[in-house]
Amino acid sequence: MSHDPVPERTASPELSHQYEQGRPPSPDRPTPHLAPAAPLPHPLGAPSVRREGREKVTGAARYAAEYTPPGCAYAWPVPATVARGRITALDTAAALALPGVIAVLTHENAPRLASMGDPTLALLQEDRVPHRGWYVALAVADTLEAARDAAEAVHVGYATEPHDVRITADHPGLYVPEEVFGGPGARERGDFDAAFAAAPATVDVAYTVPPLHNHPMEPHAATAQWTDGHLTVHDSSQGATRVCEDLAALFKLGTDEITVVSEHVGGGFGAKGTPRPQVVLAAMAARHTGRPVKLALPRRQLPGVVGHRAPTLHRVRIGAGHDGVITALAHEIVTHTSTVTEFVEQAAIPARMMYTSPHSRTVHRLAALDVPTPSWMRAPGEAPGMYALESALDELAVVLDIDPVELRIRNDPATEPDTGRPFSSRHLVECLRVGAERFGWLPRDPRPAVRRRGDLLLGTGVAAATYPVQISETEAEAHAAADGGYRIRVNATDIGTGARTVLTQIAAAVLGAPEDRVQVDIGSSDLPPAVLAGGSAGTASWGWAVHKACTSLLARLRAHHGPLPAEGITVTEDTRQETAEPSPYARHAFGAVFAEVEVDTRTGEVRVRRLLGQYAAGRILNPRTARSQFVGGMIMGLGMALMEDSALDPVFGDFTACDLAAYHIPACADVPAVEAHWLDEEDPHLNPMGSKGIGEIGIVGTPAAIGNAVWHAIGARLRDLPLTPDRTLAALAAPLT
Repeated sequence: MSHDPVPERTASPELSHQYEQGRPPSPDRPTPHLAPAAPLPHPLGAPSVRREGREKVTGAARYAAEYTPPGCAYAWPVPATVARGRITALDTAAALALPGVIAVLTHENAPRLASMGDPTLALLQEDRVPHRGWYVALAVADTLEAARDAAEAVHVGYATEPHDVRITADHPGLYVPEEVFGGPGARERGDFDAAFAAAPATVDVAYTVPPLHNHPMEPHAATAQWTDGHLTVHDSSQGATRVCEDLAALFKLGTDEITVVSEHVGGGFGAKGTPRPQVVLAAMAARHTGRPVKLALPRRQLPGVVGHRAPTLHRVRIGAGHDGVITALAHEIVTHTSTVTEFVEQAAIPARMMYTSPHSRTVHRLAALDVPTPSWMRAPGEAPGMYALESALDELAVVLDIDPVELRIRNDPATEPDTGRPFSSRHLVECLRVGAERFGWLPRDPRPAVRRRGDLLLGTGVAAATYPVQISETEAEAHAAADGGYRIRVNATDIGTGARTVLTQIAAAVLGAPEDRVQVDIGSSDLPPAVLAGGSAGTASWGWAVHKACTSLLARLRAHHGPLPAEGITVTEDTRQETAEPSPYARHAFGAVFAEVEVDTRTGEVRVRRLLGQYAAGRILNPRTARSQFVGGMIMGLGMALMEDSALDPVFGDFTACDLAAYHIPACADVPAVEAHWLDEEDPHLNPMGSKGIGEIGIVGTPAAIGNAVWHAIGARLRDLPLTPDRTLAALAAPLT
């Protein structure tokens, strides 16, 4: 992996106030917070080491299932074994007779929950079974083993109904939603049909992306305890504020009557973005039994209850002139949602802003099937949507005999095509050019299936990447202590991205303080409320609030004379007003991904030899943690391209790949040399730090770059992910396409 040099920066004059060390404060001298000293290296842009790193590698960091209050009981859920129907019988006698079993909760005896906005959390409330895997009971016992045995002993009778879990391009239940995340469900500009018909060069192609699952290393887990009417929950979640609010609605409590702690989270990738069944079931069981209850969802049950990336069927049509400039662009997708609630994978959204497209059609169609409710998975919409769009761009480049990098450069728009807004910054062309130079893209023989080493065919591919800038309202508190220390409090969540570290850097930069004098408290709903860790919005949202609170605190300190009071000085700020104001700019991060692959002509196996990503994502606040995010996303993209698949069984209605033995993800042997680079992008239209989100853009573009490289290697276009050996062998046996 590459290591970009990080220039050392000194603090600006307004941030150069440092601690005075070695002398106690006195009334006739400034407070230690404002004593003049030599400027420190500016902490923003420095590769600071993770502040919680030692805790994690020594085992001191505690996760949701590692809290065991005195008298803690254990729970094990019972999933439905039919794809659709009603519960007609419940026999819990055998389960309750087992040693150590405390209770079995069902819809007949579970605590009643209030109606609220997320029907996937209406657990054990009725006899309806909307999909296979829906929880129908919960066993609670003194030990984990006893709870599991009790769950297996529960007998459930069902009246089954016909089910449908298979999405097709012509499904009779398809409809166009009014809105998707990012805009209307359908959008048309100009006259696409006429422009496409008149275009000298066209492509009309279909692609499929199967259902995918997040599978974080830490399963979804929660430990719940009621004490004098107050609910305390340790939950594996990407946002304790949202969990607290939803629990308050479900149990008819005030948010001050609930504490949700998500101090350390072992990955989420969207699956933990909103509250999931474990936290509700644990709280229900704790209230029912009067004891603390711990629940870690079994991994084999996760595909049915914590969300998935919905399958998407894509049709992309592009018309262009002989010069390669696009005149007509259509991206239409078909996907599924559940009968429980609507969720749309907004995969056609990127086509509205990526390239020159005076005549455009982008449509989402979906059908409500008897499937688990889809949900967020890293880079929702952009990941599958850009796979199809960037693959189609590559096919157009072949038709026109134009280099794929050059084709993208020729279609770089001056303003956002869908809205006409200027981009706050757009350096996609620079990413393509700089990335191509670093990768060694040229000289490249564009002919497919000509690079051979024995039984191996080699090829290279490229794709662009993008992800929107998203910033949400957050509140933060900054405190200056009498001893010269600072404490920052904000309910951010660190899901492994280094949030504690970068927030410390932001605070230290504003305050002009050494990082070791700044303590950051995160991961509890008792802290000032913050947006969840998702949508690549965490650092931008939390950091803006922290920046604002620290700026106000610094002003208070400058106005203060003499030593600080014993209780220190505290200020609280929020970004409600700033984030409520719509931006006049189109704000996106961009990138370019280059891949080199080898295809074994005997086995059909595809191996990635090299991956290189070149990004423009605003100011990089910490190169060390940023590189991990870019590289991690690219590895997820590699998995999406070559191995990840979670098909639904049409007969039984369940996901066939329900564990990590069947659902394949990249292992160390699958990961080649991965390079992540970035431009030093300055964008004043984002937030005080000038940062864009980087958590998700790494996965976007990577599957298409790999797929395009496979075409270049073998001369056949594989349009259905993943690119498994059986598909590759079939393509090798077919004529070049």
